[in-house]
Formats: sequence, structure tokens, C-alpha cells
Amino acid sequence: MFEGYRFILASKSPRRHELLAGLDIKFKVETGPETPEAFNGDIPHSQVPEYLAKHKSLAFPGVLEADEVLITADTLVFGSHEKLEIGMLSDEILQKCLILGKPKDREDAVRILSLLSDNTHYVLTGVAIRTPNEIRSFTATTEVTFKKLSMEEISYYIEKYEPYDKAGAYGVQEWIGHIGITAISGSYYNVMGLPVQRLYQELCELCLKK
Repeated sequence: MFEGYRFILASKSPRRHELLAGLDIKFKVETGPETPEAFNGDIPHSQVPEYLAKHKSLAFPGVLEADEVLITADTLVFGSHEKLEIGMLSDEILQKCLILGKPKDREDAVRILSLLSDNTHYVLTGVAIRTPNEIRSFTATTEVTFKKLSMEEISYYIEKYEPYDKAGAYGVQEWIGHIGITAISGSYYNVMGLPVQRLYQELCELCLKK
């Protein structure tokens, strides 16, 4: 069903490259200049990742050819000092959460992981799919619970894995995910950075329209 289309993934993330390749869809990676992840503070938290994904799409350099499909994504982690549990998620609770982006340095990574320790947080990925004629977008949400992490575990993970390119200061597929995550509700791959099942569904619907 994807015959006749050329897919472009505008992301430098090796995890997104790996996940999209897992759909057996041929694509190329093209990236332009870094776009600042800035947004109006009036935008509800639930809409921020999708807004950023569309911003990345519209900032992509060049003009899409008639058969090209551009895919962009943005993942954010939302955590709280309050005790949360899986199943509590609502727009009101999400709005009260802190947006946990990529850590600036080791101290920031420690702060973020300490906040996630012994608590539930939310991972939201916004995805935009653009052709020359339309842009469609969606948001996938996953709830993740960590056990109580010791400072030794947090320090070990940061020193060995240097998670400075990861929203929320961790990679679910890495050591800390293996030893620390006690529950997940939603797409595991969304936590990695790309909700591929939903993306596949959206691409099918797009291509079947032809």
C-alpha cells in the first residue's frame, strides 16, 4: 500500500530511525537546522508535543515533492512532585505536571530522575505527517511507573549511559528501564520516542486515500 510514496524522517534520533525501520517501510533521513523547542505558555500541556512536531514539520527546509511524505515527532516527559499512579491521568493532572525535557547537565539529570523515582509519570509523543497537500497529527500517551531509585542507581546510570539527549533523562530500553520500571500503561515504543503502531495506522489511512 506504500508503493508510490517516498517517506522522509526528519529526526536525528537513532531510536526513531530504528523504530521506523521496524515497520519495514523504506525511508530516508533528512534533517535541517535545529528548531528551538519553544511554545506559548497558554498551550495546554496535552497539546505541546503535537504542536512541536508540527512546528518541526513546517520548519523543514525545501519543498515536498508530490510523492513525498514527511514524518516529524517530539517526545516530552511530564512528572510531578505529587504521588501519582497509573490510571489517574487527566488533562487537569497533566496540566499540573512539570515538563521534563532533556537534562542540561549531570545535576539536572539527577534532579529529573529523583523526581521520577517511586512515582508515575507520563510520556507524550506528538507526531506530524505532512504531504504537499495536507498535514495530519496525533499524540500518543504512555503512563510509566518507576520503583524507588537509590542515589547509587541514579549516579551509576548517569555516569555510564549519559542520558543527556533523552527527554526525562532516561531511555526505557536501557539499564535503568530494565531495573527500575515496574509498570507501563500504553505503548512501550512511544516511551522510546515513536508510537509506531499508531504511526503505521495513520500512514495506512493516508496512503489508502490515494
